[in-house]
Amino acid sequence: MAAAAAATFLPHTPTPRRRLAVAVHSPTRHRLSLVFSGPPDGALSVAAAEEKADAGEEAAASAPRGGGGGGGGGGGKERRRVVRKAWEKLVRWSRSWRRRNRSDVVETTRKVVVLGGGSFGTAMAAQVAAKKVDLEVSMLLRDDLVCRSINHSHINCKYLPDHRLPENITATTSASDALAGADFCFHAVPVQFSSSFLEGISTHVDPKLPFISLSKGLELNTLRTMSQIIPQSLGNPRQPFIVLSGPSFAVELMNKLPTAMVVASKDKKLAAAVQQLLASPNLRISTSNDVTGVEIAGALKNVLAIAAGIVEGMHLGNNCMAALVAQGCSEIRWLATKMGAKPTTLSGLSGSGDIMLTCFVNLSRNRNVGLRLGSGEKLDEIMNSMNQVAEGVSTAGAVIALAQKYHVKMPVLTAVARIIDNELTPKKAVMELMNLPQVEEV
Repeated sequence: MAAAAAATFLPHTPTPRRRLAVAVHSPTRHRLSLVFSGPPDGALSVAAAEEKADAGEEAAASAPRGGGGGGGGGGGKERRRVVRKAWEKLVRWSRSWRRRNRSDVVETTRKVVVLGGGSFGTAMAAQVAAKKVDLEVSMLLRDDLVCRSINHSHINCKYLPDHRLPENITATTSASDALAGADFCFHAVPVQFSSSFLEGISTHVDPKLPFISLSKGLELNTLRTMSQIIPQSLGNPRQPFIVLSGPSFAVELMNKLPTAMVVASKDKKLAAAVQQLLASPNLRISTSNDVTGVEIAGALKNVLAIAAGIVEGMHLGNNCMAALVAQGCSEIRWLATKMGAKPTTLSGLSGSGDIMLTCFVNLSRNRNVGLRLGSGEKLDEIMNSMNQVAEGVSTAGAVIALAQKYHVKMPVLTAVARIIDNELTPKKAVMELMNLPQVEEV
């Protein structure tokens, strides 16, 4: 369990190397001192020394020890020793890996632009701005009030009023000013408005500027994902593209709580560069080349979150919640794999990780929409009361059209789309789903 937790949350940034105090035989301890006292540039020799140390420790762990038979005390000590060795081995591997994979991406990056001023775009702007004080982070907004608030008070007064932003973040309503000289671009405009927005700024976009998409969803009329919308709207099929996804709430990023996400791109080097740009002690970034899997999982989980909220709003209990989310996960897997996604992606951060966060936590906008629908409120009333977009509402219809295109049955997500279209009540939807044929689980 400790190793699994470490694999998710070990920080990327190098930490001071210290001699590790370990209660093992002196030959092993001597090897460990070589590992942690050696010069930082000798990464390969360090790795070799670590492997020898690990081999010595494993041999020591497998050696027979007296007194292990009776009362259980010796056995407990042995188990603790084995766990401690596994943890120390993991930490040494982590430090060695970081020494061998240092990058100058942050040093060479001079300017980053963020398109959109919502909570998540603002949180990512703050994340990048904190990497170094002389990094220019420009936010392109359409709201003059938020623009002035960021420039004068260093606060996004509309979406994150309780969090002060780094002073190297500036805001503007001018696309030419925001995009001039940018090394990376974060796209945080809602999916349904992205096409027209990008067409309007396309003349100011460098054809080699990497776009990192933070937007999750499908365009309703065309069923396009952001990896299709961005290059087509900019008129450049070769526009570098990366998608960032995973279980993450903006407010927790602002509070510097441990978070793990994934960046996906067909360009492995570009994904690695964005990984280094974003990684910090509180944000772990994994890489992937499965753009389709990351995008489809990110879009469909919002629709499933509405279903989970409906179950909560109707007080249908934990059994029902677990069954519904499990069925929804299967439906997402069926469609995504038909579209070419990797099953491993769907069980990772952008799949299962994001689904768990969005379906079970009250900070989720989509879950809250479902919660209020299940409580009897009308969709129009709910949407008019919100100051941020719940992408699952507009994505639901597109998901069903996509499912029909790929000949995939999606009962739960189809029910959500019909509830949103006011063609089915939540109570009737639950009854219909429970009366579906009893079939083999797949």
